[in-house]
Amino acid sequence: MKKIIKVCALAALATAPFMGSVAEASDYPNRPVKFVVPWPPGDLEDILTRMIAEDMAKETGKPATVVNKPGGAGIVGASDVARARADGLTIGSFVIDILTTHLLSGNAPYDKDTFEPVGIFLDYPFVLATKADSKYNNIEELAEYSQTHDVSLGHFGYQALPTAITFKVAAQEGIKFSSNAAFDSNDCSTLSNGDADVINTTTQQILACLKSGDVKLLASLTRSRLSIAPDVPTLNEQTGISQTTWNGLFVKKGTPEAVKQRIAEIAEKALSSDRVKELSATTGAGIYWIGGKFAEEVVANDYEASKSLLDYMKE
Repeated sequence: MKKIIKVCALAALATAPFMGSVAEASDYPNRPVKFVVPWPPGDLEDILTRMIAEDMAKETGKPATVVNKPGGAGIVGASDVARARADGLTIGSFVIDILTTHLLSGNAPYDKDTFEPVGIFLDYPFVLATKADSKYNNIEELAEYSQTHDVSLGHFGYQALPTAITFKVAAQEGIKFSSNAAFDSNDCSTLSNGDADVINTTTQQILACLKSGDVKLLASLTRSRLSIAPDVPTLNEQTGISQTTWNGLFVKKGTPEAVKQRIAEIAEKALSSDRVKELSATTGAGIYWIGGKFAEEVVANDYEASKSLLDYMKE
């Protein structure tokens, strides 16, 4: 494994804030590392972040744990990372909303420059799903059905990008949701319990009921059709709306470059494992690694692109 520590990195640390606690790149991590996932356990970002943490612990000999801090559609966990020191010992596993729609809507207690990307690693297999016996099978049929029947929507919060995309679809295609509600988890029970008729969720949360045939997909909010549901058209195919949702690793701004490189090195290696490839094949998730300046460009571009969705945010 390459030695990534340079003398200049040590010099930079000397001028960084919180000098006594910032991890020197030469011995990073010198204390336990905490990965913060701002959602309940079980979804793709949680599973993949745990794999990265496990590999970091093995690679470095220092404890690396995942802490789930759900609440506020991701804001509670993100705020925890925002309060951390710029030492790479607290790492956020953040969905795109944390860096875009939450900021644009004024919902975040941090600003645009609070975090820096280590790398982006996941395209979520977001979908619109409903019970298998629903009378509609796609966006067009849902729109027609909703004109004369009550249809409730479950989602991950009003500032979540997939929620905004869903509201945009509803406005464009004439879907009338009689009610909508935010949940920290949108899974099989959300539909079976009648909490919502249609849910905006990821395939990971509904795999069990997809396999059992109790739930069906109306559309995928992905770049291409899901490998596990090749007959279900994407949202783009049905409506022309092409936005997608990703997740990445972020640290507090000011974290030494060599520390970010070390985190990226471990994460990229972990994401190339056979167990990650199997997870991708099982769920349809796009798993990859975009780091450095390329990740910064993705964040900047999606921040600008998300501005067009503000009109579809609902209070």
